[in-house]
Order: sequence, then C-alpha cells, then structure tokens
Amino acid sequence: MSAPCLELRDVSVRFAPPRRLSWWRRGAPVRALEAVSLAIAPGCAYGLVGESGSGKTTLARCAAGLQAPSDGSVCVQGEPVKSEGLAARRALWRRVQYVHQNPRSALNPRLRVGHILAGPLGSLLDVRGEERDERVRRALERVGLEADAASRRPHAFSGGQAQRIAIARALVVEPALLVLDEPTSSLDVRVQAELLALLARLREETGVSLLFISHDLPVVAALCSRVGVLRAGRLVEEGPREQVLAAPRHPYTRELLESVPKLPAG
Repeated sequence: MSAPCLELRDVSVRFAPPRRLSWWRRGAPVRALEAVSLAIAPGCAYGLVGESGSGKTTLARCAAGLQAPSDGSVCVQGEPVKSEGLAARRALWRRVQYVHQNPRSALNPRLRVGHILAGPLGSLLDVRGEERDERVRRALERVGLEADAASRRPHAFSGGQAQRIAIARALVVEPALLVLDEPTSSLDVRVQAELLALLARLREETGVSLLFISHDLPVVAALCSRVGVLRAGRLVEEGPREQVLAAPRHPYTRELLESVPKLPAG
C-alpha cells in the first residue's frame, strides 16, 4: 500500500501571545491547532471545514511547509516535511503547491501571465527555453485559458480567470498535492461551479491530491470524497463525505449543517 500523499500526526501549533498584558504577566499562548491527525490518500480530494478562526488556514500552511508545527509531524508521500533551508523548501514545493484565497494578491500585477507561470519552472525544476514555453502553454490550456493569456497581465482577467491562472501556476510543476485555501469564496455561484468542475477534472486527469479548505459545506460536498471538521483547532470529526455530511456524529458538525441556508420549497 502506498504512503498517504499527506499525513499529519498529532500536529499542534501555538503562537506567542500578541502582546504583554502587564509588566509582570504575559498572556497564554494562542492555540491554533491541537493534536490534529489526518491522512489524505493519493488522488483523494479532502475537504476541511470549520468556522472562521477554527485553524483551517494554519493547517493548510503546515501542509505546505509555510508554518512549522509546535509539536507533531507532517509527512508528504511518506517523507517528513523539512522547511529549513532553501533546498529543502524547493524540494517540498515541487510536491506541494498552495493556492491562495485571493488570486489578485497572489499574482504579481507587474508581470505577464507567461512570466508568472514560468517562474516555478525555472526556480524549482530548472526548466527553460522552448520546453518552459510549451509547459506554460499546456498549463493554461489545461485550466481552460487560451495560449494568448500568457502575454497579458493579471488585471486583464476576471476573478474566476485569475483563480484559474493561480491553479495553472500551481500545476505547472506537476505536484502531488494542491492545498487550496478558500479558493471559491470570492466567486459567484456560477463561477464557483465552473471552478469545482475544473478541479474535479484536473484531479481525474493528473491524479493530484487536493486539500480543499472551506467554510462552505455545499461546495465541499460537490468536490470532496472525504471531509474533516475543525473546531477551535481540534479535528472533531472526519470520514467519508456521505457519513460526515449525511449522518454526522459530532454536535458541532450538526450545527454547521443546520446553519446552511435551505431553499424554499417549490
């Protein structure tokens, strides 16, 4: 049996208190994650849900090597994540790519799209020249954009198209895992559906695993086969989508499901 694409083992993250309460007393450390364990199988789409402040983004940053755990370990394809040193970070980012919530802030507005996509190819894989240009073209085509998008700057695209560019940049190095942090939250319902269909197709075509972070349960249900529920930094429930979303065991999961707006009947 192959190793999980991503595995967290008893991962805790604590941050120093934001400021001193007084000259003789400091506040307690902020607990962002507490003893979280989960595993994502190769090719699986795993949805992580929870309200704001539950620790979702901290967990995503741990998975991508952007945040070191205070305790516990993170493994990618059976190997412990090492984020100390440029060589270790580059080795990790060849296998794990992070897609931010807001593509406008993640894409350099001064660069043309082709240059944005070529950056990881040069820095992580040392791919240059004609092969680099061909990979950029294929990456844009894979996410449903024309080849001439490479000559334009990010401001020329809609929000949904900009998110496709961000996904193309992540996929251009052919990673094993995409970490997607609320990638549909700023999009309207139609564009959300198109992006979810794109992610499902890309997973089918490439075998890439997805860690999909969201507070939107219907969005997670549409894409993910396995779901985890975070509350105050703890993983309170996880399992197959059908079990977690149709027959939840934890009261907090039931609260989340009850808060989803229901459309009026007929």
